[in-house]
Amino acid sequence: MSLFSPHRSQAPFLPMEQEPLSERVLTNIERMVKGALFSCRMCGNCILQETAYICPMTCPKGLRNGLCGGATPDACEVDPSRPCTWYAIYERAEKMGRMDKLLEINAPLDGSRAGKETWLDTARKWKQADHSPRLLDYFTDRDKFNREWHQFFFDLRQPEWWQGDAEYHPPAYEEPLSLLEANLRTGNFVTTAEISPPLGASGKIIHKKVQWLQGWVAAANFTDNASAMARMSSVASSKLCLDAGLEPVMQLQARDRSRLVIEADAMGAAGLGIRNILCLTGDHQRFGASPISKPDQFDLDAVQMLWVLRRMRDEGIYLDGRKIKQRPSFFLGAAASPFGAPPRFEALRLEKKINAGAQFIQTQPVFDLNRFDEWLEALDKRNLLDKVYILPGLLPLKSNRAAHFMADGVPGVTIPDVIIKRMDAAQGKEAQQETGVEIALEIIEKLQRMQGISGMHVMAIHWENIVPRLLKEGNVPQPAISGNGLL
Repeated sequence: MSLFSPHRSQAPFLPMEQEPLSERVLTNIERMVKGALFSCRMCGNCILQETAYICPMTCPKGLRNGLCGGATPDACEVDPSRPCTWYAIYERAEKMGRMDKLLEINAPLDGSRAGKETWLDTARKWKQADHSPRLLDYFTDRDKFNREWHQFFFDLRQPEWWQGDAEYHPPAYEEPLSLLEANLRTGNFVTTAEISPPLGASGKIIHKKVQWLQGWVAAANFTDNASAMARMSSVASSKLCLDAGLEPVMQLQARDRSRLVIEADAMGAAGLGIRNILCLTGDHQRFGASPISKPDQFDLDAVQMLWVLRRMRDEGIYLDGRKIKQRPSFFLGAAASPFGAPPRFEALRLEKKINAGAQFIQTQPVFDLNRFDEWLEALDKRNLLDKVYILPGLLPLKSNRAAHFMADGVPGVTIPDVIIKRMDAAQGKEAQQETGVEIALEIIEKLQRMQGISGMHVMAIHWENIVPRLLKEGNVPQPAISGNGLL
């Protein structure tokens, strides 16, 4: 156990190439010292000053920009034997008055630096810098010293190929890029829905479900190997949906992809005419069916993915700096978990996503409207509601078994006891389905009266044919702008 950080979940990185003997000795000393203090993994880009001196690389996912949707104050969702690294970071940063430091969008690792010493490298750059902090200024001009100190280490952890910051980056275009974006801009209550990609190779079921939803929703989401379980790819499902006449929202998760594959898949989707992309970190490998793939830390997280795709669209550059001749058109979204961490923590995490490039947010299922309103208030305190479209999740319960599973087995989902009791009181399959529909309609009515949201996202898992009934009986407006294909 280290002095300042939770124990690391994986061993320290090793360098890609052998270092000279002198540097190897220094690397070993640095690994021992920083390992004892911070459980250091020798990532090559230390951000301890931003994370309250707790190493984020002790997170089993290696998340460098905040907690995941399954985080709890009790334990890590991946390894329940250890605390959540990011809960510890938030709590210590709050006590130290350093929460604003957590807004900086931190870079992914540079493989050429991972596993190598950083002390000697820092000393070299200190010597080369035009305005490196001087020890004398610490005593004679503390403000000047602090400015130069913070600027030096900011430049050190934000390499030229990344250039992260803590600022909001609005989209660099004016006309809507997708039908979904056009509908959201009308100010009407907009509905999206989720379609589960098929387990097999046939696209017929997608065409069938598209026919159910067409005319009722502005776009349909396709999950991307959710719960670390293989299905038809999100990009293929989205293309089938688009060809069938309904605009898709392609989910793109980071779990199984390097930064190269993320950029390539997103560019490929743009080439196929898919404009809406929901950027996700993804469920950990351990939640998949056995045998699971080798557990490893994620190359990018959702915040970093948004940063990369926004710059591809707005600045016309890949992560490595190469110019893009034909820029992709992305309407970028992200997920949120209103009932995961305390609202003030979730709001900070969401602000990073919005600053990075998220334009619309789809949330976990909402059953507790009072707690959801507290989350919206936390967003409003950070002046976020005017910068993003919020689509709270609606999940119609099909059975009491589904209700108990969602309440007990899905991180970030909270179902009030009164709803569980109503589902349990319903006798038989049809009665439980009707009770689930009644509950969903009550939630729809309240959502339509709620300030700060732009619509809802219906997740009728393997029950997509119920969506038209819910929207019709709930008097939900149909999309104001529709068409076969793109604007």
